[in-house]
Amino acid sequence: MKSLRLWQVVRLSRRLWVRSSLIAVLGIVAAGAAALLGPVIPQGLADRLGEDAVMPVLDVLASSMLAVTTFSLSIMVTTHRQASSQVTPRSHRLLLEDTTTQTVLATFIGAFIFALVSIILFRAGAYTGAAPFVLFAFTVLVVALVVIAILRWIDHLSRLGSMDETIAQATLRARATLTAARTAPSLLATPLPDGETPPDGAEAVPAPRGGYVQLVDMAALSEQAEKAGAEIWITAVPGSFLVSGRALAHVHPPGALDAARIATAFEIEAVRSFDQDARFALIVLSEIASRALSPGINDPGTAIDILGRLERLLAECPAAGNEIRYPRLHAPALRADDLVEDAFAAIARDGAPMREVALRLMHALNTLRQGDDPALARAAAAMTRRALTHAEAALVIDEDKAALRRLAGS
Repeated sequence: MKSLRLWQVVRLSRRLWVRSSLIAVLGIVAAGAAALLGPVIPQGLADRLGEDAVMPVLDVLASSMLAVTTFSLSIMVTTHRQASSQVTPRSHRLLLEDTTTQTVLATFIGAFIFALVSIILFRAGAYTGAAPFVLFAFTVLVVALVVIAILRWIDHLSRLGSMDETIAQATLRARATLTAARTAPSLLATPLPDGETPPDGAEAVPAPRGGYVQLVDMAALSEQAEKAGAEIWITAVPGSFLVSGRALAHVHPPGALDAARIATAFEIEAVRSFDQDARFALIVLSEIASRALSPGINDPGTAIDILGRLERLLAECPAAGNEIRYPRLHAPALRADDLVEDAFAAIARDGAPMREVALRLMHALNTLRQGDDPALARAAAAMTRRALTHAEAALVIDEDKAALRRLAGS
């Protein structure tokens, strides 16, 4: 499980401006290093390349990279808006973390900064002796990086913001999150059975602000509990929505721990996150299918594709783990009923009038019913009955209803 500080660093690294700033700083360092490394270069090499060999290339980089960056940013914004309107608004968060787009744009910005700083230092007389030769070597490297970035950008633009690419990214994030959640269904704490509540007299830890719980730093909570000899019952797991003042957790015995310090282990934001929230990842995929089934789009093929992806995600996810790494912490386990509900409930409702979608849904649920996980099998059986009820109310032809009943085994 990630610590809160590490997770915040990882989240920060996914921001476009962070990667762009780092590469821009690298460009400034390279431009400045050319002046410092000049004295170590043999004069014979320095005589071959001077200002006339470097300045035209720097002028081209400085004049073109800014325009290329601006144009690329406009493309990125357009594709993100298109994906938000045609796929699901939640897909925008995935596209913002696209590392290829971030690296390409950062390379363009870094090349522009490098060229601009180098020109300024040239005009200031900072490059003397063999420094232009070092700068020329750095410029060749920058040009090579720009060419590679342009080739990657051309290839990436053919897929950026498309339905297939967005669905593929959502599936990858869902698989990673679901695998982690199934491996540690109660966040490596002692599982809290359904209906079990904290002991009488346990002290509630109020939420400092409202929003969704994005991450819980289990290691930090466990360390506090171990030092105080206390136990913590976590009631707000990732994906939970809270209003300010509602209980994040309960501590027993009361007064053993500082409630404000416990609250700092919970990351609460206005929106949900994919990192620890497996249910949200499934909901995003289900939303894509529901939007495709809307009358305005009428794309049952996409819904069928999503059903196949959801079927594989749930059928191939690892069995629920039982490792307890933090025995003084208690947390509710991820329930198979919730996973099946989030994945298929909306599609069962919205796809009920379409025979091909309803049949594909039954096939997916049958796969889970016949799987090795008893909890998933029971949840899929319950969803099968629900989907059949939706379909029988929406379908018109008796033959279609009979086909669904046969698949449902009823």
